[in-house]
Amino acid sequence: MAQVFNKDPDAVLDYAFDWSSWLATSETISTRTITVQSGLTQPSTDTESSGVVTVWLSGGTPGTDYDVACKIETSASRTDERTITIKCKNR
Repeated sequence: MAQVFNKDPDAVLDYAFDWSSWLATSETISTRTITVQSGLTQPSTDTESSGVVTVWLSGGTPGTDYDVACKIETSASRTDERTITIKCKNR
């Protein structure tokens, strides 16, 4: 089940996809792809550190839910994809 986060349309916030406990010892994330549903904006490049991929998101329309996916490939040639849901609403 996807994690769900509330976001104000005026907020610019960071969201983390954490694979640190899933990765095997000395395994690293080789590539990552972020897919942001239309209506949200990714104002900067995502980052990765110690198995955690962080993406910054802005925008959105109140009353709209958005999916954001992060797909990775590891140094051991494993792949995984996780999706979060951003519920846009005025606070």
